[in-house]
Amino acid sequence: MLFGLFITLGVAVLSVALRSYESSISQKIGACGILTASFLGIYYVTGSWILGLLSALSWLLLPWVEILTRIRALRLPKEKTLRPKSPPSHEIFPTLDEISTQIESEGFLHVTDAGWDWADYKQFFRLFYKEEDRAQATICLNEQNDLSFYYLRISSRAQNGTIWTTWNYPLSYGLKLTPHFRINRQRPDQSFWQLYQSHKRFLREHSVETSVIYPLDEDRIQLEIENDLREQIAHNIAQGVLTQTVGGEIKYSWRGMVYLWCQFLLDLVRM
Repeated sequence: MLFGLFITLGVAVLSVALRSYESSISQKIGACGILTASFLGIYYVTGSWILGLLSALSWLLLPWVEILTRIRALRLPKEKTLRPKSPPSHEIFPTLDEISTQIESEGFLHVTDAGWDWADYKQFFRLFYKEEDRAQATICLNEQNDLSFYYLRISSRAQNGTIWTTWNYPLSYGLKLTPHFRINRQRPDQSFWQLYQSHKRFLREHSVETSVIYPLDEDRIQLEIENDLREQIAHNIAQGVLTQTVGGEIKYSWRGMVYLWCQFLLDLVRM
């Protein structure tokens, strides 16, 4: 029994240490190690490998706690209209100015700050544009209750309607993207310079020249974001991920909740 406890603790400590490294391989090994530690802990206590296996698999069901409580109760407006918005406080987003400086050092100009608020859900966008590459960069901050996170996005809108996008969205994306999007997903710890280099490489690999990218101005950038949000909601309603309430708001359907859980499992494999 004591031997099993030391083995379990050793595997758990090693797994947490591996998860702290930026290497994707070490993080994957660390994730597997956490599952192994869960199995060993129950196995050595009960002597049953079946209960140990159920303990390890319970990690895969953990997202349902969030889905059945917070996500199930979430209601959002069908139409999202961006409005000028003041930047969040330093306490909420302490690195906003630092990231903005990084983006501007790559030749992007700060266009505007916009966003929208609904109940306890808020989104803030700081928009940039580089006329030379016809590229749009965005700092996106999502806030809900006591949870907040940000990500960076670089987009090039081709004249045929295709939106070539590089981002470092840190979580499982909760909605299906419309067929117009082509996503180049990068790790959340990458700097804007790394994302920008990856985006340019992404365009080269698909033979996307600057001449086929649609030029934008301040008004057009904000309008396109609103159109993207509107089309995404309509697409997810059509796909059964979202459903409309009697009051005209939108919420996740049961099919959408299963989709969220599958997204989590995919992220666990990619991790």
